[in-house]
Amino acid sequence: MKNLFKIALTALMLLSVESYAQESIIPEIKYADLEKYIDLAKQNYIKMKIQDAKTESIKTAIPIAAVSYLDPFNGSYFYRPTGKTVIDPVNPYNVNGFQAGINLNLGAYLQKPFQARKAKLDYKVAQLEQKDNEIQVTLEVKKRYYDYIQQIAALKIYTQSAQDSKSVAESLRNKFEKGEITLEAYNQSRINQTNAFTSKIQAESSYLKAKDLLEEIVGQKLSDIK
Repeated sequence: MKNLFKIALTALMLLSVESYAQESIIPEIKYADLEKYIDLAKQNYIKMKIQDAKTESIKTAIPIAAVSYLDPFNGSYFYRPTGKTVIDPVNPYNVNGFQAGINLNLGAYLQKPFQARKAKLDYKVAQLEQKDNEIQVTLEVKKRYYDYIQQIAALKIYTQSAQDSKSVAESLRNKFEKGEITLEAYNQSRINQTNAFTSKIQAESSYLKAKDLLEEIVGQKLSDIK
């Protein structure tokens, strides 16, 4: 008799879980939401912002390298008001007028074309890194979104399982009070109920963690996203 009740109780619990475990999460995936999350991650994720700033910083080296060709050339203007004492009596014009000059370091000047090319290549590498970063962020958003959907489905299953185990435990308690089942069968129902509620709490924790991870990469609360 005891074994019969234990078998029936276990079968009832398994049937309840299996009825929900057979469902698929694929219909729950909303690709419009997923694309929105990916776009927001590309805008808000801190690693994307760092890469964008890095790319722009490297880009500025290109015009700097181009302008550096003018480094050897210099010009100056000296002004001496009328009636003032000449600073250089030998050549008084060197303090009154425009002067131009060239100070050429041949080794440094010959490096200019290579520096300009390096600046362009560095910028190209930064652009490729930016594209790779976008791919990685897209994959990470998808991963976190799928985990989030999975945890929602799991939470539904364990919530229903906890409700069912509670109903079973209450039903068996009434039967136990009427003397229709043994104490062992009743205690087993209480153990099953405890396990079901423990699993539900674990599922709730996993759901919250998955939600936080998705919000972290998206940069916004999911509830604030239209």
